[in-house]
Amino acid sequence: MKDKKFSIPVPYGVLHLLSLILTSKRITSLLNKAIEKDGSTKFIFPQIERKDIKRLLRELSKHSGVTLVETKLKDGTEVVVML
Repeated sequence: MKDKKFSIPVPYGVLHLLSLILTSKRITSLLNKAIEKDGSTKFIFPQIERKDIKRLLRELSKHSGVTLVETKLKDGTEVVVML
């Protein structure tokens, strides 16, 4: 797969749907219960406000094409994460 590029487009509609799921009080509660069952950490998944996620997604959509991460591995594989 040398010198081949591929991209995985994620529509903003899907991101908005995921934000609805992540900000759900029920999902947050289930995540925290699963973390407590594990018992290895004292991490608590915080309750995230939907309005904050919407604001973040709105700002990200304004900066489409910006490179977030660009790295090259020892085997020559390049990974670029762009908006």
